[in-house]
Parts: sequence; C-alpha cells; structure tokens
Amino acid sequence: MNKVRVQNARNITINSLILFFLLTSLFATIDASAKDLKQESGEIAAVKDMVVKGTVVTDMVWIPGGTFYMGGLKEVDSECRADEFPRHLVQVSGFWMDSTEVTNAQFGEFVQKTGYVTTAEKRVPWNELKKDLPANTPKPNEEDLAPGSLVFTPPSQKSSNSHYSAWWKWVKGACWNHPLGPDSSISGLEDHPVVHVSYYDAQAYCKWAGKRLPTEAEWEYAARGGLREKKFPWGNDPIDEKRANTWQGRFPVQNSALDGYDKTAPAQSFPKNGFGLYNMSGNVWEWCQDKYNNSTYSKRIGIDTADSIIKNPQGPADSADSRHPNAHDLRVQKGGSFLCASSYCASYRPSARMSSTPDSSACHVGFRCVKDKSSKTKEKKGE
Repeated sequence: MNKVRVQNARNITINSLILFFLLTSLFATIDASAKDLKQESGEIAAVKDMVVKGTVVTDMVWIPGGTFYMGGLKEVDSECRADEFPRHLVQVSGFWMDSTEVTNAQFGEFVQKTGYVTTAEKRVPWNELKKDLPANTPKPNEEDLAPGSLVFTPPSQKSSNSHYSAWWKWVKGACWNHPLGPDSSISGLEDHPVVHVSYYDAQAYCKWAGKRLPTEAEWEYAARGGLREKKFPWGNDPIDEKRANTWQGRFPVQNSALDGYDKTAPAQSFPKNGFGLYNMSGNVWEWCQDKYNNSTYSKRIGIDTADSIIKNPQGPADSADSRHPNAHDLRVQKGGSFLCASSYCASYRPSARMSSTPDSSACHVGFRCVKDKSSKTKEKKGE
C-alpha cells in the first residue's frame, strides 16, 4: 500500500489538493489604478446577532450589495492562475457577514450544546472513500482508517526534490480541539479560528447558528472591501508581516514568524478591510458554498461579453479539477492561510481559488458565516 495514500485516507485525493495550492511560482507585482466600487446606498453597519438555534453572539457587518470584477487581472496581479480567468462583472445583493472566522470558543459552544462530532473525529468510511480514488486502490489497514487529520510538519531541510508529502502528515487524533494531535489542546487559543473542520462541519455549524456559508462571489466581493481591481484587500501595496498572517522565511523549512505567529493568529488580528472584516487574507482557508470547477468562469460568461453582469452566481452544478479527476465533489476555499508564502503559494489574494473535497480537513482550514438581508438581526450602527 502506497504510504501517501494511507496518510491521506481521510482527505480524498489530498495529494492533488495540496499540490494545487503549494506549487505556484512567484512573479513581480504590477500596480494599477482602480475605480471606485459601485455600491448600493447605505452605510456599513455592525450587528450583534443572537443566533436563532444557539446562543453564540457573533459580530457581523453589513456588506452593501454592488458590482465588481470577479477573478484575476493580469495588469494588477501577475500571480493569478488559470482558474482565476476570465474576469467578469458580477453583481451581489447585500448580506451580513461574520467579521471574523468562527473561533474555537464559538465552535466549542456548538459542540457542547449539540454533541456534534466532526469528520476528523470519525473513522474513515472506506466504502465512501474508494468512490473518489483510482480504481483498484487497495484498502488500507483498519488502523490507518482511524480518526485523524492533516497537520503541517516542517521538514528539517529543503532540497530541490522536496515533495509536499514531506511536510504534510496524517496525524491520528488530530481534530478541532486537538489541532496538533491527541496530546495538544486549544487552551489559550479560544479566540483563534477553529481548524480541522470539513465542509460538512462548517455547514452543520451554520445551520445551527441560523446562518450559511458564503458563495464564492460573496466571499470575494467582501474580501475586496470596496476596492476595485486591486491585488489585495488593502490595495496593491505588497503583503508584509503587518498586514496578514502568512509565512515569512524559507518555505517549508523555516518560518521567521515576523508577524508574530507560526500557526493561526487570533481571529481579530491585523487591520480590517474596508468593510470591517478581519483576516480576509491569510490565517486560514475559508470554506465557501460553491462547488469548484476550474472552468467555472469561462462557462459562466458563455456567449456573453466580459462586460455582461452576472447576478448572484451560485457556483457550477458539477465539480471538475484535472488535478484530482476522481473526486466527484469539490468545494471552493478562499483566502489563503498562515502557510502561504510568496515563493510557493501566494494564494492570500481575493481572486485566488482552492478546490477541496468536502470531507477533507487540515490545520489551516476554517470558515466564517453569512446571513441574508431578510434574516432577523439585532442591528447596531458601526463604522
């Protein structure tokens, strides 16, 4: 049995998944001027929202609806990948969004009050797993199907032939409240984003909280913070340790942690974007509602011109990614993580996209929630 396949028993076709977001070249950043974003009238407000099915109190901000160019723009961002094109005009309606990623404390209350068990805490269901693996893949030993998740473990040194499996390890017992393995805990990390959560786990929390996951269009629009045709949520200035929690140093061997963190940072770290949202760049990848398809944007435009406006896109009906062709369901993740380095990933950009199977989990994946305008909320004016 191939050792990598055993390590990745939980994370279906995880080799292709990891390769997707790690194998990216570094290019120069090209600054470009931007236009003001069209927004519906009304100021950004903050809300203290008492959820309907739980008692979690979460800061949310109102994201005013408007139009924006979704996807990559080469004139601004030379690090764009093929699945970020073609850029296209999208209109989204206004919605409420959590100002931060869901934290360990918030997720912990959900687990305490519902008894919910996350995907990483369950044994790997081989009959489901094999559906997304190449034909005739041998079944791992029963002990290798034990509960667990992926944990980043830096190698002692980097070589020209380094393979990503050298720093991603399948750790038995790793889960949301034991992020590094069974002997670790989240004590002191209550205000950090919850990690090791699958798409299914994120959906379950959202349902309990009376919320939902954002569409990819909503997430990218919100991440841009009211800026148009800019590379980052703050504009075109290069990323640095004062703007986001990302990797500084020689990836994957040495993280200088100039930003103060070698793993997750508290959910309210670093400056907010123009909409009042924290950590829309780096920290943890965030699940979105949409299925992932690497040709979503070209199919979305179809025979229309690039200037046609697509209203509230919900994502494709089917998943497709040549990097892991056996996976029948893939979901979008956005935002990059504390493991994104300018020399290796650079996915801490609003237009960057990641595909992942819905049962996958890892130490750098979390989520945040949204609410529709019609949802009942207790509003309070904010900045």
